[in-house]
Amino acid sequence: MVGRLLVIEGLDGSGKATLTASLSAKWKAQGRRVAQLAFPRYTDSVYAELVRDALYGRMGDLSDSVHGTALLFALDRRDAADEIRDLLAGNDIVLLDRYVASNAAYGAARLGAPTAPNDFPSWVRELEVERFGVPVPDLQILLDVEPAVARARALRRADESADRALDNFESDGGLQRRTATMYAALADEQYLSPWRVLRPAAGGAVPIPADLLGPA
Repeated sequence: MVGRLLVIEGLDGSGKATLTASLSAKWKAQGRRVAQLAFPRYTDSVYAELVRDALYGRMGDLSDSVHGTALLFALDRRDAADEIRDLLAGNDIVLLDRYVASNAAYGAARLGAPTAPNDFPSWVRELEVERFGVPVPDLQILLDVEPAVARARALRRADESADRALDNFESDGGLQRRTATMYAALADEQYLSPWRVLRPAAGGAVPIPADLLGPA
């Protein structure tokens, strides 16, 4: 029996890691076998190391190339594809913090979407799914947080870490707002696979629907 591949998507500072940990703990409490991965895999992949350098402007004009940086993100996932398949073979649920849709959303936003519509999500799908053959998610969960709230969290996280400054994506408020719009559009069109949209309650906590915690 092969497990299900679930992905948490959202802006920087939206709470993806917190939601991933919460879902994992609840499923494990039900006796399910759960594995987790987060992308980019900065400590495990040379492609992710290059991504980090690009995000901090240390790769010359490659840092300005939307398709060039997107290719590095994609190569990181191609490099992890066999590991994901192995995890799916040995677990009930494999839960990913970011995946293919993040590449589509941020890249399209960097090219000006939604003001300047483009076919970047199709390019990402063709590259990552059709050419590189990365596993397709069974479900993608969008953590829909206001960009201003997500940015404040990202800033606070950077302030609390002596070696963690905001990267070029995180520090660009306009990019974050456009990316939020692109994420919503991808969820509406069910890009790659089915999506669920979760929104924080008034106190900031994210309600987890009971059916999501049921048979996955």
